[in-house]
Amino acid sequence: MAKRVLLAAPRGYCAGVDRAVITVEKALALYGAPVYVRKQIVHNKHVVATLEARGAIFVDETDEVPEGKTVVFSAHGVAPIVHEEAAARNLKTIDATCPLVTKVHNEVKRFAAEDAEILLIGHHGHEEVEGTAGEAIGQVRVIDGLDGARKVVPTPGKKLIWLSQTTLSVDETLDAVAILKERFPEIQDPPSDDICYATQNRQEAIKAIAPQADLVLVVGSTNSSNSVRLVEVAKEYGTPNAYLLDFAAEAKEEWLVGVETIGVTSGASVPEILVSDLLTWLAERGFGDVETITAMEESLLFSLPPELRKDMKAAEAK
Repeated sequence: MAKRVLLAAPRGYCAGVDRAVITVEKALALYGAPVYVRKQIVHNKHVVATLEARGAIFVDETDEVPEGKTVVFSAHGVAPIVHEEAAARNLKTIDATCPLVTKVHNEVKRFAAEDAEILLIGHHGHEEVEGTAGEAIGQVRVIDGLDGARKVVPTPGKKLIWLSQTTLSVDETLDAVAILKERFPEIQDPPSDDICYATQNRQEAIKAIAPQADLVLVVGSTNSSNSVRLVEVAKEYGTPNAYLLDFAAEAKEEWLVGVETIGVTSGASVPEILVSDLLTWLAERGFGDVETITAMEESLLFSLPPELRKDMKAAEAK
């Protein structure tokens, strides 16, 4: 039996995650520990634990940050009220919100100013959705899944627009949009696609691999929406079994029984070292033949938050 691994590309860190993690690292180097971070900077256990070891303190809300200290806002974005709360406590804020999430926030503000009702396709309780909806309280309705699209009853007479969380399944979002358009033909599309490029690219790569794989392993955390979606996409596109795991140590020997081809990928908040650990684990069990399946190349980079760049420049000038 020829055992092999099909390794997805692109995988792992996207530009927004890379920017957010580097922001915390640079803040620690510049201001010294501790640097407070509201929520998990990105949804990955290993990243959070590594930054904690270097002096980052993760909190749920700004009122847990001592007055006057530095706080970094996570890549998922925050509602305006969080900025207000931070200002009231005299906190120095560094906003590591992914620019692609900021784009959706700006769309909400724009359509809310036109008195439109915004149907936001996304998951209730997800930090990104809470931050986005917080831009226009009372004007955003969260559409969670296809059921949400079937049941929502918009305010009569309001102009309707749909937007989406950036880390959803592309297919599921399009299905929800199709339901909304069938029910409300007048609903407007956003000016551009909200699903982030990295989410789309990672899903396209696993779509190419899934029909060939007996098993797909996705490295990522359970609270990472885009990682969870990769497992779902793998199953939808033909792999019999797909599992999400944070670390190679969580992989199970029984998953490999009768398996010849394994697909491997990782969510957009996963450092490559965790994928390397999994490949090593698989190689030790006879899956040392690794072929990379490339869906597309990625080269996007985001500059660091302006408030951090300003302080770094000032420190260099001293």
